[in-house]
Amino acid sequence: MIDASVTGAPEPMADASPCFGMVAGEASGDLLAGLLLDGLRERWPAMRAVGIGGPQMRQRGFDAWWPHDKLSVHGFSWEVLRRFREILGIRNQLKARLLQQPPALFIGVDAPDFNLDLEAALRRQGIKTVHFVAPSFWAWRAKRVEKIRASVDHVLCVFPFEPALLAEHGIAATYVGHPLANVIPILPDRAAARQRLGLAPEDLVIALLPGSRGSEVRHLALRFFQAAVLLQQQRPSVKFIVPAIPSLKAEIERAAVACGALQHLQIVTGESHTVLAACDVSLVASGTATLEAALFKRPMVIAYHMSWLSWQLVRRRMLQPWVGLPNILCREFVVPELLQDAATAQALAHAVLDWLDAVEQAPEKIAALQEKFTALHVQLQRDTPRLAAHAIQQVLQT
Repeated sequence: MIDASVTGAPEPMADASPCFGMVAGEASGDLLAGLLLDGLRERWPAMRAVGIGGPQMRQRGFDAWWPHDKLSVHGFSWEVLRRFREILGIRNQLKARLLQQPPALFIGVDAPDFNLDLEAALRRQGIKTVHFVAPSFWAWRAKRVEKIRASVDHVLCVFPFEPALLAEHGIAATYVGHPLANVIPILPDRAAARQRLGLAPEDLVIALLPGSRGSEVRHLALRFFQAAVLLQQQRPSVKFIVPAIPSLKAEIERAAVACGALQHLQIVTGESHTVLAACDVSLVASGTATLEAALFKRPMVIAYHMSWLSWQLVRRRMLQPWVGLPNILCREFVVPELLQDAATAQALAHAVLDWLDAVEQAPEKIAALQEKFTALHVQLQRDTPRLAAHAIQQVLQT
């Protein structure tokens, strides 16, 4: 441990009611952090947690000094630059507040662009740091591993291959499983999900998930709805359902209206897991939602689009041929990926139609995909809250 007398930061006391600093960005980070808080609360019933978070965290007693959506950005160019000053200001204010009243430990949940620099600054002042969800240095941004080593005392990994890779660079890590693998049942109840959404058992249903960030929705929603129009021409009876977070529902509705009359379209607030359980095929923005679709054992088409400059930066840093988590984890293209210029409405519709044909005419193809996704689900199932809390306790005791 760094001597507090050298750094100027008081050394936090180890007690039965520790205070944890936490930052989670975006809806997916908020969900993961909420589950982590369950494990922390079980181990330390009187613990407190403060920082940046969302509704899942607040439901568990988290003191959110800023809402998590303040950190939602997309890409590498204008989207980030126009909000850089605001986000930097939030990080500086948060850092000053945490240094003034040091937590027992700081936990950054995903959001590496925000959290790693904050973690490094706190660690230099003697505050122990843990990062939950290893940054994808194995997929792109390989140089980021140096920043991870300088920023954190421990990494909580959600994928089984990550601790060994981090150990090669002298970074302590623990595989804790992926929390979503325990939230989502091995055998989803499709009938109950369809009943909840007012869908009939015989309906052919396509889920459209254009992202959980405003910038993603602006790049993808219109493409997804244009693809839906083309699909409707081929399958007039097909039903479309879109789960939207409350802050983005109006924007998604405007994109749907812009595409003209779409019959059998339902936009619901939240309910992403219900929608994935109910659907036959999903069209999904690359990100955590692709893993959720895989855990629900649903055929999917993965898509992504960003600004031209952002894409040029990303493609040069990619270290493997896949971007979708199901494909990365299976180490093969088990589902199609349509990225950037390839993500046209026509191409998206064609790829979804291929899955619809399989649903109706080639059940063995669907069964083979579901078998792969079930094996993946089992591999990711661990008692994540307890394993994470135990690893954090070990860090506190060192």
